[in-house]
Amino acid sequence: MIDSATSDDPLDGVLQRSLRATDVSFVITDANAPDTPIVWVNDAFTRTTGYPLAEVLGRNPNLLHGPATDPAQSGVLADAVAAGRPATVILLNYRRDGSAFWNQVSVSPVPDDQGRVTHWVGIQVDVTEQVEHSDAQQRSIDVERRARTGLTLVAQVSELLSDLEDPYVLREIAGLLREQVVAWAAFFVDDAGLRAAEGIDASFHEPAISGRRRARTHAGRGSTGVHDVVQDLLDGGSDDAIELPLAVDAGGPSTRRLVELVRAALDGHGDLPDLVVVQGIPGRRGARGVLVTLPRDGQGLAGLDESDRTVLYLVVRRVGMAVDNVRLYAREHRLAETLQRAMLPEQDEVKDLDVWTYYAPSSGHAQVGGDWYDVLQVNPDVIALVIGDVVGHDVEAAAAMGQLRSVVRSYAFEDTQPGAVLDRVDQLVAGMRIPRSASLVFATLTRSPTGWSLSYSRAGHLPPLVARGSEVVQLSEAGGAMVGFGYTGRSTGRHELAPGDVLVLYTDGLIERRDRTLREGLRALVEVTGQVGALDAAGVGEELLSRLADEPEDDVAVVVVRIPDPDAVPTPGAPSPRRRRWSLPSEPASIGRARHAVLRTCAAWEIPGVASAELVVSELVANAVLHGWGHVVLRLFDTGEGLRIEVEDSNPAPPVATDGHPGRVGGYGIQIVERLADWGWRPAGTGKLVWARVRPVPFGNLTSARGPEQS
Repeated sequence: MIDSATSDDPLDGVLQRSLRATDVSFVITDANAPDTPIVWVNDAFTRTTGYPLAEVLGRNPNLLHGPATDPAQSGVLADAVAAGRPATVILLNYRRDGSAFWNQVSVSPVPDDQGRVTHWVGIQVDVTEQVEHSDAQQRSIDVERRARTGLTLVAQVSELLSDLEDPYVLREIAGLLREQVVAWAAFFVDDAGLRAAEGIDASFHEPAISGRRRARTHAGRGSTGVHDVVQDLLDGGSDDAIELPLAVDAGGPSTRRLVELVRAALDGHGDLPDLVVVQGIPGRRGARGVLVTLPRDGQGLAGLDESDRTVLYLVVRRVGMAVDNVRLYAREHRLAETLQRAMLPEQDEVKDLDVWTYYAPSSGHAQVGGDWYDVLQVNPDVIALVIGDVVGHDVEAAAAMGQLRSVVRSYAFEDTQPGAVLDRVDQLVAGMRIPRSASLVFATLTRSPTGWSLSYSRAGHLPPLVARGSEVVQLSEAGGAMVGFGYTGRSTGRHELAPGDVLVLYTDGLIERRDRTLREGLRALVEVTGQVGALDAAGVGEELLSRLADEPEDDVAVVVVRIPDPDAVPTPGAPSPRRRRWSLPSEPASIGRARHAVLRTCAAWEIPGVASAELVVSELVANAVLHGWGHVVLRLFDTGEGLRIEVEDSNPAPPVATDGHPGRVGGYGIQIVERLADWGWRPAGTGKLVWARVRPVPFGNLTSARGPEQS
């Protein structure tokens, strides 16, 4: 111990008393003795640490260290002592009774008269209160920062979900969660069974929730069946996140399926964790799927703090709303399109006229609109044509279209003067209060000694076109207000059609684009129509679509009528698309229409083997009508080596070759196709597409049958 009793300096006694009286701990160690032992401490040291002077004399000051003392900070002091320089650190030290406190330690060397360090003096201050206050502030700052980060992440998720057509939107959201919240994340949707998902698919199978819930409840009463915790989430039985063990194969079918999917997804990500956290994606009718996460410390729910749980909750809520919206929109779209297509005419063949019709919803945003067309055989010498457009792209627009179509149809059979028909339509529509505005053209074709006489009246609609060779005329007479607003009486325009003339009726979706005015689009249509070189109505329509409406921004309806001319020749240098398409109702009459379509197309393209092609298309369309449902789509292509026929229907079941039906006629359709063509099938949308490449050989030279191929 340092003793200054023999000192001549009168202040030494005051210094000793001051050091003992201060509330600041002082420690003096011997710099020259091994392990720099303590040689003196003041009373404040004893009050702070609980160690009296007698217990610390000869010991190193690190007697205050404990299990949580930071070795890096204590190393700073050791380095300073070794270098002979002062230093200050804050350490977690331990009192004599084992309690911890934060200690601010400052050490300084004490040299003698020759400058040699003989002792070290340490000043210690208990700063526990300050450190804890600072830690509390830092924790508060961290919580606020995490909250801001969480809100930013949720905003990013909302922005990603604004583009629901992105096929990887769920994968990108999972990536954000991995970057900022958890170690790993993935989405699994319930689409008649769980599956991994990277995007939100509009095509889905609605789960039979109530049935599954009844089955699970029944199994749980008096049964030894294993409880399916994942199915509980999917059925909406719980809104809370759950822990899912991955190490055992247990649980109900949905639980086992999810464990299998998560194991596969985590393959290659290191050791398989014991637990993952599963959170339901809420929807209107139970969960739409689950979000599976692996907390960064891998300890299940215990690894997620309140901020993490809040972020995950908000994310699954937003994803659930997005999935619901996509699927509700898809359901409404299918309903409206089914309604609209059901209202399109079941067009028969018109004697002495070549008629082609087409309708398609917008490809840009897959909406359903109110466009429609109609072709009516009023009597053997009069054909009525209608093209119309109801404002809007929803079920209401399709329903309004259906009402108008019925009204126009009923009056078309009572009067063949278009102006008079539209007058009566105006009167009835005004009384019906149809909620949507509409435009239309009503026209009649009447046989004449030289061809056909065209009469027409327009209710706010674009003018029909008549093409004679390269000369195109806009039928802009007989115009008037939109349907229901013709208060001054409708007029009728007239035009004579000769063999070879082409009449085109259309809706604005054929010519309307964001980058040009409607007037410019009409000029483009006139120019293209004058350059068409096809000799069949379907060829004219295909050329118009290929050059004007490959990706329409609105729904499109087109009616093309060509007055046959047996002496016509193709326009030199005018290329025509070597493809054709028709949408046919699922009824027996469509088989005859398909045969006529093949006959005309083979004649226009000068393709041999027309008899074989006619028989093949008859069998394929007959199968679609007999075994499929919905409209039948017929497509024809010139492959350069013959005719390719495609028939699409809504039945996903593949065609099957049979050896006939015992006791009745039929059943040999596919065998006939095999004898005449190479054929195959593939899934298409919700149905299937059957194709055949017809061999252009006479019936007598048929080779052996060949089986189906994939194309």
